[in-house]
Amino acid sequence: MRAHAAATLCPLAKPMIAQPQLSSTYSPEEYLDLEVASEVRHEYIHGEIVPMTGGTPNHNQILLNLAGALNFVLRQKPYQVFAADQRLWIPAAEIYTYPDVMVVEGELAYQAGRRDTITNPLVIVEVLSASTRSYDRGDKFAAYRTIDSFCEYALIDQYSAHVEHHVKTGVKQWLMQEYDGLDAVLNLAVLEFEISLRDIYNKVRFEQPDSESTS
Repeated sequence: MRAHAAATLCPLAKPMIAQPQLSSTYSPEEYLDLEVASEVRHEYIHGEIVPMTGGTPNHNQILLNLAGALNFVLRQKPYQVFAADQRLWIPAAEIYTYPDVMVVEGELAYQAGRRDTITNPLVIVEVLSASTRSYDRGDKFAAYRTIDSFCEYALIDQYSAHVEHHVKTGVKQWLMQEYDGLDAVLNLAVLEFEISLRDIYNKVRFEQPDSESTS
């Protein structure tokens, strides 16, 4: 969701979308020390710290609609659903991030020496914004693909009824499908979970992004 980033830990709202700032380099240990002491959340990307700003009402509504449905449907199954506030460590990419929605199968795998950072998502969902969509589709997806457990990725547009869905079909092989319109039904196959776009976008009023807004 982001570009180049910052060192300043500034009190901003969440759920989170990273914003470009002036650049300084930190070690993962320095980032974690700052992050634990901070009242808000930040990403860590190749040594840079990226503050997270608050999402739009539509972003938050979509996130809650999908995470709530997943949590209800999977409540008796061996999965855990996380929304917005769970930190993920991607060691191969040297990234700490907070995906909008994650689903983990079975036991949580923690980063060594920590109990607040996981490493084994099965499914990840990001809600796209004007400022994040290129990163979420490109470099961030590439980083996610280095995670062995990761096999399904959904990108949800907040400005129209549109979802991009990627499923891992083999080693370095992914199948992409697009869903358009409120009558379409998103199928997260690995979870045996289906949801209509009408339910994903319930209570969402589509608006085009403001030229001065990056949420």
